Amino acid sequence: MSQGAEQVNRHRERSRTAREELDAVLDAGSVGTLSTVVDGRPWVVPMLYARDGDRLVLHGSTGAGALRHVAAGAPAALSVVFLDGVVVAQSTFESSANYRSAVVHGELVPLEGEDKFAALDTLSDAVIPGRTAEVRAMTGKELAATLAMALPITDGRWTVKVRTGPPAPMEDDATDAERATWTGVVPLRLVAGDPEPSPWCPPDAPVPPSIRNLRARHP
Repeated sequence: MSQGAEQVNRHRERSRTAREELDAVLDAGSVGTLSTVVDGRPWVVPMLYARDGDRLVLHGSTGAGALRHVAAGAPAALSVVFLDGVVVAQSTFESSANYRSAVVHGELVPLEGEDKFAALDTLSDAVIPGRTAEVRAMTGKELAATLAMALPITDGRWTVKVRTGPPAPMEDDATDAERATWTGVVPLRLVAGDPEPSPWCPPDAPVPPSIRNLRARHP
């Protein structure tokens, strides 16, 4: 069990230090926020990602200057968060949220050749499980227009925080009004709706396995 996390200073009891707990948070999602500094100013953008073993795979347009900046080795961080529930306490000050979050720091590495092709397939299948087997492969022109990058997952350069459970117990000096107030948790989750075919989709085209897999991931 790897103990590779950075130190969490606020609410240390919510920190998770085992590598498998980091992987669980990363594998639960497909959208993160990539951050860096460009020309002395913060730069933040939401991006699709996929964990591929000990690295995170990301992609974007080769025309994006900020992406070329991080691909050239500028320090960056990818953050991921899931809001699992609203924690309703006897006061707004005591109320909170149940969540899972992870931040991975490092330097992005541009991918080329077969590694680039495989990484983009990995990313596609992470978002739509099995889709690459149902459609044509990327063309050379499409590959040339796409910047594929990997962010290594390195010991000492990531953090995970998780909060679960109900509100904190009321203090002994809580008022009668506070004790009579409803408290608890409202769970939240991502749900996949019914697939909506495009206007030009043949009316008799069956819903492919990849879409059924995607719906099964978010029932």
